[in-house]
Amino acid sequence: MVLKLSGVAETLYAGIKDAPIVSPHGHCDPSWFADDTAFADPAELLVIPDHYVFRMLYSQGVPLADLGIGVPAEDRDPRAIFRLFASHWHLFLGTPSRTWITYVLQETLGCPHDLGQDTADAVYDHVATWLAALENKPRSLFERFGIELLATTDAALDDLHHHAAIRDSGWTGRVVPTFRPDAVLDPHAPGWTASITALGAMTNTDTGTFDGFLTALRARRAAFRTMGATATDHAIEDPQTIWLDDPAAVFNRLRAGDLTEAAAFHGHMLIEMAQMSLEDGLVMQLHAGSRRNTNRAVLDQFGRDKGADIPVAVDWVRGLEPLLNRVGNDPRLTLILFTLDETTYARELAPMAGHWPCLRIGPPWWFHDSAAGIARYLDQVVETAGYWNLAGFNDDTRAFLSIPARHDLWRRAVAVHLDAQVARGYFDTSTAAEIAGLLATDLARSTYRLD
Repeated sequence: MVLKLSGVAETLYAGIKDAPIVSPHGHCDPSWFADDTAFADPAELLVIPDHYVFRMLYSQGVPLADLGIGVPAEDRDPRAIFRLFASHWHLFLGTPSRTWITYVLQETLGCPHDLGQDTADAVYDHVATWLAALENKPRSLFERFGIELLATTDAALDDLHHHAAIRDSGWTGRVVPTFRPDAVLDPHAPGWTASITALGAMTNTDTGTFDGFLTALRARRAAFRTMGATATDHAIEDPQTIWLDDPAAVFNRLRAGDLTEAAAFHGHMLIEMAQMSLEDGLVMQLHAGSRRNTNRAVLDQFGRDKGADIPVAVDWVRGLEPLLNRVGNDPRLTLILFTLDETTYARELAPMAGHWPCLRIGPPWWFHDSAAGIARYLDQVVETAGYWNLAGFNDDTRAFLSIPARHDLWRRAVAVHLDAQVARGYFDTSTAAEIAGLLATDLARSTYRLD
């Protein structure tokens, strides 16, 4: 399933097809570039870490353990896992996963075989041979893919030693961290009090007090900035912000075990993060609208983030009102909003970004980063927010080899959208070419302050 192009769309795509890849938000592992060791095997590369893949297989009755999920590496049979995946390849017809993986196999890996049950071993052998080649180690691929920048997502308690190793190695690839403090901001996070204590130890700060807690957070943000970070990231189910009159008292009650005000405190801390962004310049990202770990049996057996996260409805207007009325008129703040609730694109996000100086709309995320999802997104947000209030594109992926595929799909979808705009008479082809460049690379550079 490839988004085919013709006419003006084909011309516009040709102008951005080979532009550098700017990847300012994602979940690749920085150790890949610090250690620069070859990826282990085809199953570890294409199946085990990809929740798009294993959630689809699980929906058709394939046990997660048979896919290597929750199984120690030494006990896995990667060839058997890959055969199981290939025998169910038909399940992905119509999905973006089919597009991405086909691109990876054909364009990136140069595999001459179509994936299927009868070709599983041939494809596996081709991929395994490709992975063993010295020229296909992570740093070489980074350069071959034309990646200008790749941002990882790192917990507040991460010591960033992999990023330090990358910096000290002399390699010129630009891999930067992103500050993800969810585990220390949300009192409902597992082990929250222990994380607060660890935050204090890491920063040599007394986090037993609210002021000390804020000081420690500022210290960690500064450490991330030293390693090149330009952004923070926050994942919440419901974007509810609130300014507490006495957050210190609430903090003390929470640390004592009373979680009654946990949601209010988390909402308060999002405003604190926005205020800190005014101080240090870090762009703030807010991902909302996912109810996490809804399958209790899977959570109990395999842990978090195993494909049972489901989109839910959210209220951006009322939820962000306290934050925006406190800091939203200050253009020093850049707050990028990502949603899984597509009903909010035209009703809430586009009008909000079309007014508040701080807001930018993130690209289609997770369940919606498909050709159809991109078309729906652009159709709903552009009329009210325009193009310059968008954040460009980021791939938000854990699958390193899929990065070129995802950017290629976005660029094709952008070309199709702009072709339609030209046909409607909204602007000419030269203006469309300018906007294509903005959406492919330039908006991401400027929004994330990469220059």
